[in-house]
Amino acid sequence: MAKALPPLNWFRAFEAAARNLSFTAAGEEIGMTQSAVSQQVKALETRLGVPLFERKARGLALTDHGRRLLPQVDAALDTLSSATGSFFEDKPSRLLTVSASYSVIQWVIAPLLPAFKTDHPDLAIRFMGATWPDEFSQTAADIEIRFGSPKQAGPKARLLGSNRLIALKNPDLNAPLKNLPLIEAVGISDGWKSWAQQAGFKDLQPTLFVDSYGPALQLAANGNGVCLVHELLAAHPMSQGLVEPAHGRKIAANESYFLSAREDTPEAAAFSDWISMKSTELIAGLA
Repeated sequence: MAKALPPLNWFRAFEAAARNLSFTAAGEEIGMTQSAVSQQVKALETRLGVPLFERKARGLALTDHGRRLLPQVDAALDTLSSATGSFFEDKPSRLLTVSASYSVIQWVIAPLLPAFKTDHPDLAIRFMGATWPDEFSQTAADIEIRFGSPKQAGPKARLLGSNRLIALKNPDLNAPLKNLPLIEAVGISDGWKSWAQQAGFKDLQPTLFVDSYGPALQLAANGNGVCLVHELLAAHPMSQGLVEPAHGRKIAANESYFLSAREDTPEAAAFSDWISMKSTELIAGLA
């Protein structure tokens, strides 16, 4: 049976003592008492059966055995440090966590974010994609932008943007809406059926289906048909000429985007106020 390795702390104590040539300085560096460092080095010497230091009145000196061991211990500790370093990355002191649907991150936040970062250059932001209620329950975010009904959002949540849906298409698609492919976001209570009833259309049948508004908007921007999405998502791609209204009719949606924010951090308050203001401006720009 292979002989058990000495404890890692013995090697740490030896390396620190060898680098500082002082048990006292080594102890201060690695958070031990001078006595503890001395005892651990002695234990390592006993296990190896050789002296590693010469104890002198004015400090320590490495023996030949100590000089031979030090580079190998130093390399081994560096390897362990590199291997585990990615698991213990330093976290910024000011970190804001924002949980939102990928659609909102892509079409609303991303185009506006450079201006916010200019005003808050020292604030680190972590975005976590979440769409459905159970996904939000698994996060501990400072900001939540949920998609759902007002009841699902909760009494403290505020509507972000508007609750209206708009039909959009690529500007190069010039055919009447009834002759174009329709893109449907599934899993949402509002859709082309509701829109058609209010707009006076009959027999509108979507032929492309996706799981959320974000990819529906992307498909439309690429000329694949007409999507029906929230005005909040429409503002930036419309301003960039990626899409245009396919029809003037807008309908009220049963589900919308709602914002909730922690009340105990100034960073969350700043982001919340900013995205609320910008969302209002985006909707006003569509009028």
